[in-house]
Amino acid sequence: MSVLEMKVPSPGESITEVEIATWLVKDGDYVEKDQPIAEVDSDKATLELPAEQSGVITLKAEEGDVVQVGQVVCLIDMDAAKPEGAAAPAAEAPKQEEAPKAAEPAKQEAPKPAAQPAAATQTYATGAPSPAAKKILDEKGIDAGQVSGSGRDGRITKTDAELAAVPAMGGSSLSATGSRSTTTTKLSVLRRKLAARLVSVKNETAMLTTFNEVDMSEIFRIRKQYKDEFAQKHGIGLGFMSFFTKAVTRALQMYPDVNASIDGDFKINYDFCDISIAVSGPKGLMVPVLRNAEGMSFRGVEANIKNLADKVRDGKITVDEMTGGTFTITNGGVFGSMLSTPIINPPQSAILGMHNIIQRPVAIDGQVVIRPMMYVAMSYDHRIIDGRESVGFLVAVKEGIDNPVEVLMGGDERKALEL
Repeated sequence: MSVLEMKVPSPGESITEVEIATWLVKDGDYVEKDQPIAEVDSDKATLELPAEQSGVITLKAEEGDVVQVGQVVCLIDMDAAKPEGAAAPAAEAPKQEEAPKAAEPAKQEAPKPAAQPAAATQTYATGAPSPAAKKILDEKGIDAGQVSGSGRDGRITKTDAELAAVPAMGGSSLSATGSRSTTTTKLSVLRRKLAARLVSVKNETAMLTTFNEVDMSEIFRIRKQYKDEFAQKHGIGLGFMSFFTKAVTRALQMYPDVNASIDGDFKINYDFCDISIAVSGPKGLMVPVLRNAEGMSFRGVEANIKNLADKVRDGKITVDEMTGGTFTITNGGVFGSMLSTPIINPPQSAILGMHNIIQRPVAIDGQVVIRPMMYVAMSYDHRIIDGRESVGFLVAVKEGIDNPVEVLMGGDERKALEL
């Protein structure tokens, strides 16, 4: 018999273990080569594990297990024939018949324990409180006669006493009657790693946030005027992110310390702008990276963002596509956020937060006019970026957004959009 041992491949540099998030197949299933058989969580991303050969699979790890890179997680019997026609259902029929028989006793016995609580609930008389419950009720100043007990024979338990409330305006104090169920689930490796990183950022950086506002009027005009022509020629939409990415890369070149990181006692400055774009996916927030965004056109930025966002939402993003990054842009405005203080994405030193766009009255040339305005926030590590650089950087971003034609498009919007 020819059996393949499938081992966990390395998702990327420095990753030594992953967690089996979900098995996409069952033990004993026939799988095809390259068929996704599992989703695995690393500390950077959720990835699919494809079958290396066709055959019948035997699982060697459970969902939730943390396994080392190189560890065997399943076996594939490559000599097993693929079930065809009625042969496969016939072979599985005995198992399907046996399952209901095994379950029948459980179904028959299930009503028995359920009958006892039903009888107990019929006796809803208020009983005496337990010693612990009495102490709590005395401290609250609540009469035991005003509390319905959930214990045997209506006895008031400690939990009943803790839930009891002091009567308001002469009303009665009763235990909570709504659902109080809870659900406990284990955090994924990705979420646990993210939590640890966020805590370390708060503890290990001197993080400050500076704010400004931008006028989106010109970008609204450009998108309204050219969005159909842009989509028809390039096959992609003209969104806000290309304008903000171009404004950010310009500002990073003006203020190079914002495009830097700390490594021990050293500062590392980058002569390229790798922009991490925060994208919300099924497994949480991911930050794929636009490499050398400073050299991209508006079309290039939009095409690359769409490609990376699609990969995140489809679970196809790779670790390499999320590794690196010298600066991050996050857009809480798509969820309705008006203002926030974004947290730095280590080892980067700064992040720009976009927010929702609101029509607000603003004073321009002595006149009050209504404009589409957005608050922007920049969080930065004060150990490496001074206030002058942070404020200057955000002002430079504002210049690009307020006046995109002159600042970002060289005075020719059609040429910049490649129309």
